[in-house]
Amino acid sequence: MINVTIWNEFVHENIHDEVKAVYPEGIHTALAEGLQDPEFAVTTATLEQPEHGLTEDVLNSTDVLIWWGHMAHDRVSDEITARVVKRVQAGMGLIVLHSGHFSKPFKALMGTSCDLKWREAGEQEILWNVNPSHPIAEGVDVKIILEHEEMYGEYFDIPTPDELVFISNFEGGEVFRSGCTFRRGRGKIFYFRPGHETYPTYYQPEILKVIANSIKWAKPAEGSALQFGNMQPVRALGKVETV
Repeated sequence: MINVTIWNEFVHENIHDEVKAVYPEGIHTALAEGLQDPEFAVTTATLEQPEHGLTEDVLNSTDVLIWWGHMAHDRVSDEITARVVKRVQAGMGLIVLHSGHFSKPFKALMGTSCDLKWREAGEQEILWNVNPSHPIAEGVDVKIILEHEEMYGEYFDIPTPDELVFISNFEGGEVFRSGCTFRRGRGKIFYFRPGHETYPTYYQPEILKVIANSIKWAKPAEGSALQFGNMQPVRALGKVETV
């Protein structure tokens, strides 16, 4: 089983009727219900829970963390941010959705501003599959059409991705790197752009397919833990023989 924790700040849904109409139980609940897979054991966590629902025990038992945030990035504590970053570096997978590009953990792991252009006009987005042999794109068509989405446009201030899986073009003319992978320490990270809170994007089967694939890709790899600091030699030290 892959232990998946879905984190959602769960603020929009409680204060904006137009968001609650789309996600009455929260984006995290919609994702949890949509990601039904016999390989997944899914739990959820939200901002207002103690330690934002991301206690040491929760994170230590999480294989892949999914993150959605937007209007409360600054309310995520630095302590929890550092905890998430440390777990990713130790091997936990991280999937960052939509406006999570501005979340504290993602910015800390990228080391850049993660800024971009945006416009909310309900325009059509076409997600193009530009890496069809990648595991995240398995079973995904050449394109995914979203009839209404928020526009994100380049330049997207992130490090050059290890792999680019999807790019988007929007009705208004902009393009965007919408599916990017990164590795930090032993951990794998996938940034996936779609998912504005006023549109039913997370009910669309193709989007859920991509997220499910990314969970399987991002799960921790087998192998020894990373080692740092002062180390004893792996073989006895002595004089170097000369001829």
